[in-house]
Amino acid sequence: MSKALYYSEQPLKILKLSEDSIGDYFEAFPCNWDNFKRAADRCNFKRMVVSESLLAAHNLSVLGNGDQVVVLGHGFGSDQSMWKYVVPSLLSNNFRVVLYDLMGASTTDANNFSFKRYTSLQSFADDLLAILDELEIESCVYVGHSISGMIGCLASLEKPDIFQKLILLGASPRYLNDTNYHGGFEQHDLDQMYANMKSNFRTWVSGFAPAALGAHIDNRAVQDFSRTLSSMRPDIAFSISQIIFQSDLRSILPQVTVPCHILQSMKDLAVPVEVAEYLNSNLGGWTSIRILQTEGHIPQLSSPELVIPVLLRCIED
Repeated sequence: MSKALYYSEQPLKILKLSEDSIGDYFEAFPCNWDNFKRAADRCNFKRMVVSESLLAAHNLSVLGNGDQVVVLGHGFGSDQSMWKYVVPSLLSNNFRVVLYDLMGASTTDANNFSFKRYTSLQSFADDLLAILDELEIESCVYVGHSISGMIGCLASLEKPDIFQKLILLGASPRYLNDTNYHGGFEQHDLDQMYANMKSNFRTWVSGFAPAALGAHIDNRAVQDFSRTLSSMRPDIAFSISQIIFQSDLRSILPQVTVPCHILQSMKDLAVPVEVAEYLNSNLGGWTSIRILQTEGHIPQLSSPELVIPVLLRCIED
């Protein structure tokens, strides 16, 4: 059995939507197939066919009709709606945009999350490769935010020819400090975070979200992130957070030979600038680095006016 996957034949129609309308659009399509189908039909969308199981698992969406494919991967505690300000500009530049949700995101079915399977980021990389294979994508630009940056690196080791380039936004191969390496955290910092998550997940979210974005709790971007993070099932969020923060992927960096653009906020609670510089020095292929003059771990949500032009240049470079 299959379901239709929609992509826009008229991307400029998407661009004309107001900020609120774009938000509503992204709110609707990951969660309710019928609502998205009706919205898609109104916008003259064309259809592709993919397996229902993969569509249901990752909320796959393909927008646009350009030849150049851009795949967007989101970070921990969020979902594909974190790209809602970026997507219209990609469509207006005639890119075909692939969005999906990482397993465990609040928009996915928690029953599909296997604690036995998802014990490392490699499992998430396997999901990405399965999605690209399902869509028969042979070449793409991959934009990975936070953990999805390293997911893209892992995926590129298995199938480097699929990835024209990787754009790593706020990515880190290791979050713990080590000898001659500043990852940003000590183990006792993480242990305290885990304890707070277990004690009262929603209270932890109310403190973590504004700190991660470097903004007040009333900030719209903070509220968006708080919504997606707090909607995760707490035990899944706890498990994924340990996978992320206890990971160490520094050893694979020299094997990543796909060209990489590294984008990093100048002030980021989760990823210090030194990590971006480490990536720039240790990745195995061509690299460039750009420090964004903004604060926060999700700049595509909190400072899209800075991220979008840089991202477009990286894609077209």
